Amino acid sequence: MSAVPAPRRRLPRPPRRHLQTVRPALPVADETSAGGLIVDVVDGRAYTAVIARRNRAGRLEWCLPKGHLEGTETPPEAAVREIFEETGITGRVISHLATIDYWFAGSDRRVHKVVHHFLLEALGGELTTLNDPDREAEAVAWVNLAEVAARLAYPNERHVVATARDLLTGRK
Repeated sequence: MSAVPAPRRRLPRPPRRHLQTVRPALPVADETSAGGLIVDVVDGRAYTAVIARRNRAGRLEWCLPKGHLEGTETPPEAAVREIFEETGITGRVISHLATIDYWFAGSDRRVHKVVHHFLLEALGGELTTLNDPDREAEAVAWVNLAEVAARLAYPNERHVVATARDLLTGRK
């Protein structure tokens, strides 16, 4: 009689362990900015100044003028200053429109950003980006308020424009 080898028993494989790189948590930075819509009415039509700046990917995007509060500035004071610096137009705050709160990550930190948007009446000035100390605004334009939402890159800013239009037309 010949010996029949015993069947090979398969041993279960240990679960594969994937090496994971554990990155330390990024520090969090809080930032507060202010800006908004500066409106001028010409021949019964409302226009607002918008700026074009580069996003993190290098693409040119149209957006509402805004920037960081400096020193002891209040959000309305910062909105007036930032809008002037980025558009060349001086204004007076009429109303608070919205506060937008969001997060984004940079290479070295996570940022919690709060942006206060205001409606401003244009008092004077000439469109220019030359007053922008950071040189972030590459272009500036007056755009009909009825058409500006289609030009803006960010949905939350389009919502701010809708709130301003409702306020100006008496719907709010």
